[in-house]
Amino acid sequence: MNSKQTLWKQIKEDFMMPYRCDPAINSKWEIFFNYPGVWAVANYRIANRMYNSGWKLAGRILMGISQIFTGIDIHPGCEIGRRFFIDHGLGVVVGETTKIGNDVLLYQQVTLGGVSLDRNIKRHPTLEDGVVVGGGAKVLGNITIGKNSKIGANSVIIHDVPAESTAVGIPAKVIQKGRDKSQHSHNKLPDINKELFEYIIKRLNVLEEAMAEHDESIVIEKDKELEKIYQAFINALK
Repeated sequence: MNSKQTLWKQIKEDFMMPYRCDPAINSKWEIFFNYPGVWAVANYRIANRMYNSGWKLAGRILMGISQIFTGIDIHPGCEIGRRFFIDHGLGVVVGETTKIGNDVLLYQQVTLGGVSLDRNIKRHPTLEDGVVVGGGAKVLGNITIGKNSKIGANSVIIHDVPAESTAVGIPAKVIQKGRDKSQHSHNKLPDINKELFEYIIKRLNVLEEAMAEHDESIVIEKDKELEKIYQAFINALK
């Protein structure tokens, strides 16, 4: 298969991604008017061929024009695998040395950015096959997000994330290992801040009850249950 056929096959696959990932779609016409992420990826496919063929300025110009119309900034020099989908899309940034595997899903406001000004090194992250990155997340530096991992919305990732894991927080911590195999598992991301606040509130209630009743046994009785909750929180941060 020649490169032109491969290019158009990739673009066709990208245009089919809304049907796989977005239950809101009802018509093929919606792809043309409501999915800037699909257009941005299609433009990238062409610009990437230009860029790698020595037409670097032309590739940059094409993606600059694409950014104006889609609100998505993808450097033509990055590497993106098959069936890549950006849902909603606005504000997404993909840096020059980023590597993205197959079947990766990004939501709005995601940044795959660099933390170095050195031109001669890989400055941006690698996302392996099947990764899902929630809206507003920032994945920074030459790090690797392992296969089938999920990144929670608004998280800041500055370290590697193992395969089949879930990471959330600022800076992000791995809070779950082992893949959730349900079809749309990327919406099942625990909130570790919420869990901590719930623990604190329950702890205060126990202390207030003990003080009101002048009975220390209340604390001892309920402390075992609270200790399990607290220990689970601490383990999640390791």
